[in-house]
Amino acid sequence: MKKWMKISFSLLLISVLMISLAACNSDSGTKTKKLEKVRIAEVTRSIFYAPQYVALAKGFFKDEGLDVTLTTTPGGDKTMTTLLSGGADIALVGSETSIYVYAQGSNDPVINFAQLTQTDGTFLVARNKIDNFSWDMLKGKTFLGQRKGGMPQMVGEFVLKNHGIDPHKDLNLIQNVDYANIANAFASGTGEYVQLFEPTASIFEKQGKGYIVASFGKESGHVPYTTFMAKQSYLKENSDTVDKFTRAIYKAQQWVQTHTAEEIAKTVTAYFPDTDLDIMTTVVERYKSQGSFATDPILDEEEWNNLQTIMKEAGELPKEVNHKTLVNTEFAEKVIKK
Repeated sequence: MKKWMKISFSLLLISVLMISLAACNSDSGTKTKKLEKVRIAEVTRSIFYAPQYVALAKGFFKDEGLDVTLTTTPGGDKTMTTLLSGGADIALVGSETSIYVYAQGSNDPVINFAQLTQTDGTFLVARNKIDNFSWDMLKGKTFLGQRKGGMPQMVGEFVLKNHGIDPHKDLNLIQNVDYANIANAFASGTGEYVQLFEPTASIFEKQGKGYIVASFGKESGHVPYTTFMAKQSYLKENSDTVDKFTRAIYKAQQWVQTHTAEEIAKTVTAYFPDTDLDIMTTVVERYKSQGSFATDPILDEEEWNNLQTIMKEAGELPKEVNHKTLVNTEFAEKVIKK
């Protein structure tokens, strides 16, 4: 009798353990299933977007239950096409693109919901080293600018005008070179000055191909240069997902603010395998020192109006759009309060 009871108890214990293990596996599977897939299309791969890569590298998205995939879609037009066609859930691109789409009469407008960068990210690079640079040195020179209608070009022209330079009269302005080929064109001898993003500007300086003489970011003031945006329908149907996404970005923004340029560079190095760590550190420090990385995801009305002023000056503003029409700060405000 006792032997039978021992066997029965052993079988019962084994059954309980098996049920417990099955439950654990079920829970584990449930947790895996709960990871929501989010597809980001970024306009370019740039250290300028360091907080985004920090969020990925540090697992901030996964902590929020998100499985984020990142695709680079070079150019604002291509990035916006990818978003509108359903090839991405969220786009990281200049806010001006949302205005262009809205002006075309979209029934499902693209809404800015989380700001990543708050200044221009380009630098003025001279072919020859200049010890005491002044903006009037550009007059009469050949200037290799950015693509017409994009934020780099509009901010560049805005800054030049603020320094008394008419880019279309005082310069030999070249704007017919594709974004991806601008650096190569300058390196091959085109232009005496060029407007470049990092890390290309610092790499050129290290190689003696050019010298950074000014920052368009410092000159232009705060502007929603690069923001995360999604179609209005996506925000309504996936508000919980967007809330988690914005929270992860805010965590990354705060992390960037409290860590050194070298720590940030080491964290995101996997996203820039062909860039030396010392160059990356220099670039991050340059962007940090001029306040390019937004410290929170809120795109405020003053920045929005500054954007439209810049677009208007460049002759690229199709129509003025109210801040509340294309900007949703609810998600950003919510994560900051928690």
